[in-house]
Amino acid sequence: MPIFVAHDSADVWAQRHLFLLDETGHPTVVTGVPPDYFSETGQRWGNPHYNWDVMQADDFAWWRARLRAHFEWFDLVRIDHFRGLCAAWTIPASEPTAIHGEWRATPGAALLQAISAEMRDLPLVAEDLGIITPDVTALRHQFGLPGMSVLQFAFDAHADNPHKPENVQPDTVYYTGTHDNDTTLGWWRTLPDHVRSEVMQRLGVSDPDTVLDAMMATVLESRAALAMLPLQDVLHLGSEARMNTPGTDSGNWAWRFEWNALAPDLAPRLRQQLQKANRCESQSTP
Repeated sequence: MPIFVAHDSADVWAQRHLFLLDETGHPTVVTGVPPDYFSETGQRWGNPHYNWDVMQADDFAWWRARLRAHFEWFDLVRIDHFRGLCAAWTIPASEPTAIHGEWRATPGAALLQAISAEMRDLPLVAEDLGIITPDVTALRHQFGLPGMSVLQFAFDAHADNPHKPENVQPDTVYYTGTHDNDTTLGWWRTLPDHVRSEVMQRLGVSDPDTVLDAMMATVLESRAALAMLPLQDVLHLGSEARMNTPGTDSGNWAWRFEWNALAPDLAPRLRQQLQKANRCESQSTP
């Protein structure tokens, strides 16, 4: 679930008082993230910001309704850009880039408390990738929410890298790659030779054709409470099946699997992998 909604969404149109808009209905400030090593100008997403004071005044009724709707469809919901529940990068709407923004605190603890009071259990995952400040980690721990790690990010020289398998904690959802990554096969094919050698050494494999399966096995056999394997990886698909490329506004979210791509032996192979990693609820179930 994206933390923000689009300006042309039904939510903004119907409940303008919940967003920071001018008298014509246009945003006064928009969302994004500041400049970093990925982008010198940051990312200007353009979504309107929430009017948190108004939302808090009615005990976050809109947020609670939003999550109730999600949980009619899903067992578990990941909040993208979870750090925005501590502070959000706020950019004047007139600015063409994200450079001249500022962090503004948000009442994430009060929001999660209101949701928890209604639902008791919080079947949420906190997307906490990137540069995360201690207050974001503290908020996640306060409400017992798992964070995220991505194996594709694990192959560097930093021993404390949280994406390395040895550093992954039980309160984590571990991915080979997310919707924002290339497929693991596509990622592997674009690596320089010296990085490929490092990956193979870290995974303990000698055959480059086994890297993808070794990546999936590493995630499954980790200490993470939940392992996530994108279907594109399970089907051994390359970059043609990539779901999303961050920073682009076309050609995304178009990939669809074909039923004939699901081979008859796929389910038995997956079950065997899950059993080997002790991730089956019942090892005796056929």
